[in-house]
Amino acid sequence: MDRGHLLTEQAHPLSESLDVLSTAEMVALFCQNDLEPQRAVAAAAPQLTAAVDAISDRLRQGGRLFYLGAGTSGRLGVLDAAECPPTFCTPPELVQGVLAGGAPALLRSSEGLEDRFEAGADDLEERGFTAADALVGIAAGGTTPYVLGGLTHARQLGALTIALACVAADQVPMPCDIDIRLLTGPELLTGSTRLKAGTATKMALNILSTGVMVRLGKVHGNRMVDVAVTNAKLEDRALRILVDLGGVSRQVAADQLAAANGSVKLALMMTITGLGAREAGVLLANHGPSLRAALAGEARRKSA
Repeated sequence: MDRGHLLTEQAHPLSESLDVLSTAEMVALFCQNDLEPQRAVAAAAPQLTAAVDAISDRLRQGGRLFYLGAGTSGRLGVLDAAECPPTFCTPPELVQGVLAGGAPALLRSSEGLEDRFEAGADDLEERGFTAADALVGIAAGGTTPYVLGGLTHARQLGALTIALACVAADQVPMPCDIDIRLLTGPELLTGSTRLKAGTATKMALNILSTGVMVRLGKVHGNRMVDVAVTNAKLEDRALRILVDLGGVSRQVAADQLAAANGSVKLALMMTITGLGAREAGVLLANHGPSLRAALAGEARRKSA
């Protein structure tokens, strides 16, 4: 297949002399060109909005989110999935990154594996992917057989399917329910989609996962109240959340966090309402995962 017509494979007219530019000129050119990913992501805002809402609905009903890709695209999916448990205290199986070639491909290039159409479906089946789940198939150029095979399989099951590519849909159609196209244009190094296309993809995944977790009640205001307190930095962040939002001293915050067994959300519920861990936990359970909804419920109860 001749892919020369694809937007991601075209030569950039501003970088025809890339190898003879001074270092300062080259860096300036990259800085100028790297504004394009932000514009591309902003242009895809309606599709990103639809994806956040659709994925959230699936996860509320017990489904999971899968990212599927090869090479840089797949590695970015794995990276985003790996950040969800520490940031939002999600179980590792809730958001999964599926990479052609598996874990070894994270450290060593294995791009040849992306050419097997059936492999994408095989890898999803191995993880127990079902109609209840959501799949984001990531392929900068939109032609990756591994990703297309996975999307085709997911659609046949009736799962939510989302395509994420950096070429126009009329250049490369992809089987999906929601089509996200990040049109970053030709790369300064022709065909190297780890550059602008990779940057735009990372930005889009940041929006998807963070937006979904906000919708699922994992965030209060702009604070990650479900952060997993697994190291000194995260413990400090948890204590500052309790101090700032609970209006207590750092020592009281530490005591509340210990009483809540490390749950920032529960500790904050206890701090704001004055309830003990058990009562605050029941209140959170009764009002779903949203701290704001639980606080509002307690305020209504007290005023009744």
